[in-house]
Amino acid sequence: MQISGCTVLLTGATGGIGQAIARALGARGARLILTGRRGDILDPLADELDARALTVDLSRPEEVDRLAAEAGEVDILVANAALPAAGTLDSFSIGEIDRALDVNLRAPIVLAHALAPAMVRRGRGHLLFVSSLSGKAASPGSALYSASKYGLRGFSSGLRADLRGSGVGVSTVFPGFIRDAGMFADAEVKLPPGVGTRRPEDVARAVTGAIERNRGEVDVAPLPMRAGAIFASLAPELAGSVARRLGSEDISHRMQEGQRDKR
Repeated sequence: MQISGCTVLLTGATGGIGQAIARALGARGARLILTGRRGDILDPLADELDARALTVDLSRPEEVDRLAAEAGEVDILVANAALPAAGTLDSFSIGEIDRALDVNLRAPIVLAHALAPAMVRRGRGHLLFVSSLSGKAASPGSALYSASKYGLRGFSSGLRADLRGSGVGVSTVFPGFIRDAGMFADAEVKLPPGVGTRRPEDVARAVTGAIERNRGEVDVAPLPMRAGAIFASLAPELAGSVARRLGSEDISHRMQEGQRDKR
């Protein structure tokens, strides 16, 4: 699908990855509707890109409904917003569990439910969901986050099958460790030697490419990490054992500590 001239609703635009996606979409001529919780970041970005800004909290169902209503006619949805959720299950309150699932899984589903019918009637549109490699391979301390990202992958895959032939594309992008921006960078975790990262601009490039070529799934990670995700789907117990030997539990603990005040 051609992005130029299309109205694009982008959630999670205030984060570093969201800003990179917004700029990449803007460079392709999109008419942008940018959303996020922090107006102090959202408004200057909207001014820079000549975009419309809508400040919303996607953990509140009524705010998701308001966003869908106020956005109006949308050609492309990029559901990028997500909350960090590193830690063992007993480290979360019920309220934190609800909040993570509402933002990471419920909000994208509800927005797709609201926007897709008009896209189908017009015979054109695209729905893109930003998941994570944690949505393909779980690791220690990722139960809640992986649940939301596995769920998003399943939803996107099923929706793509349902909309095949309608003119509406569906894609999912799976970032691995992203340096300089995003949850991993915000937690300030140092990775073991040999564990590669990618840049926010790489995620943005994957997003625009998936929309333009209607790709079902795109991973944004070095080859060893992508191969590891495939291995984990084929032999989860063995893959988990290898990951633990490579320090996955230590990384998880550091992520939990780094994200504790950001839930």
